[in-house]
Amino acid sequence: MTTQTSPVTLLAEPAGLRPVQLGWLAGAVFVVSAGYGALMPLLPGWLATLLPGATATEIARHSGFLSGVYAAGVLIGAPLWGVVSDRAGRSRILIIGLVGYVGSLLLMLIPGLNGLWGIYVLRGATGFFVAAVVPVVSALVAEHTSEKQRARRVAWLSAMSLLGFLFGPGLTAIADWVGPWSGEGAVPSALSAPVVIVLSALLGAVMMLGLARRLPSSLAPDTAAQNNLVTSAEGRTAGLWWLSGAVMFVLAAFELGIVLQGQQHTGLSSRQVAMMFVECSLVMLGINALLFFTALLEKTSALRLMVVGLILAMVGLAVLAQHRSEAWMYFGVSLTSAGTGLVLPVIAYLAAAASRQKLGVTMGGLAAAAGFGQTLGSAVGGWLFGALAQRSFGWLTLPLVVMLILLLTRPSWWSVVRPNPPVTPLD
Repeated sequence: MTTQTSPVTLLAEPAGLRPVQLGWLAGAVFVVSAGYGALMPLLPGWLATLLPGATATEIARHSGFLSGVYAAGVLIGAPLWGVVSDRAGRSRILIIGLVGYVGSLLLMLIPGLNGLWGIYVLRGATGFFVAAVVPVVSALVAEHTSEKQRARRVAWLSAMSLLGFLFGPGLTAIADWVGPWSGEGAVPSALSAPVVIVLSALLGAVMMLGLARRLPSSLAPDTAAQNNLVTSAEGRTAGLWWLSGAVMFVLAAFELGIVLQGQQHTGLSSRQVAMMFVECSLVMLGINALLFFTALLEKTSALRLMVVGLILAMVGLAVLAQHRSEAWMYFGVSLTSAGTGLVLPVIAYLAAAASRQKLGVTMGGLAAAAGFGQTLGSAVGGWLFGALAQRSFGWLTLPLVVMLILLLTRPSWWSVVRPNPPVTPLD
């Protein structure tokens, strides 16, 4: 049976990015991800030195709230920067985002500003400016990439974000090595966080200076091409946002569930929980590598890949809900990571096919939806696993079932074809 669809016709081929430009753009995503991954584990110890009278419960609560404030900054900033970048130019907004990222980090080191409320404000500001980096980089790459290369480059950016998060602890190791040279004595928590902040800001400054010289100029609106653009449904972009938010909701709750399993099962050590997190990141990185080094997105429909990804994630969650041994838990983590790791790059690939005039809005909305889903997933997951423990993994399949129904009932939303005959490339 054939289904009549109205796929997206892409615009004329844009001027391509040079490898050095793509490298700097990917480096910006890597740096902001590394900065987040490096600082968050150090916040409890740093807060303990800044709030000497605080209890362990208060420190844990503030650490969680600071993570939420950062996510709120991304949630607010992503759609705002997306709209502005569509009008003012993406290169300019990206540089502003990196300047704000570096500045908000360095301000945390000023004694008058690194009190509790100052850190709250500055962490929110960091998230706000990071929202001008990641989605705008995605929009810039999509804007200056031909359809033939787009799938690979979207997978490359996703992999660089994962690598940055994995590299974050490396900055902590460097801080532990640099700290004793400052002569402050043996107070690691007081030394490591400031050193990590300085290193993160330094890396951000390097990216900022490099991109200031290497960034391509934004393409001027192409009215004729825009008039020829045909979308299969007005709800396509909103569908991508819903799908991204739902997957990130499940992913955040799933990761929190792994942590809580270490508390609820005496046979599961903290080392094993850490290994499951490493497994999750490596499996997702492997999926991105598969998409990067193969032509899978060109040979297979985006709809089919996302359906397979959702089914893999649901099977993995079902295994986790019923697991009776450590081996089955590792297996469930692998399936869930593979499924979500497959769906997310495909969503970004489809979003990159938006018209140039709406790329910023589309990518900004995608980042905001992901941030909202992640924040909500952490909050709901904490309540759910506290009430239902291991069985909560099974309940997390419900949002994925809803998204699977959306995919199957709106197949025309997820189709992208090349224009025929080919359009002359833009100068």
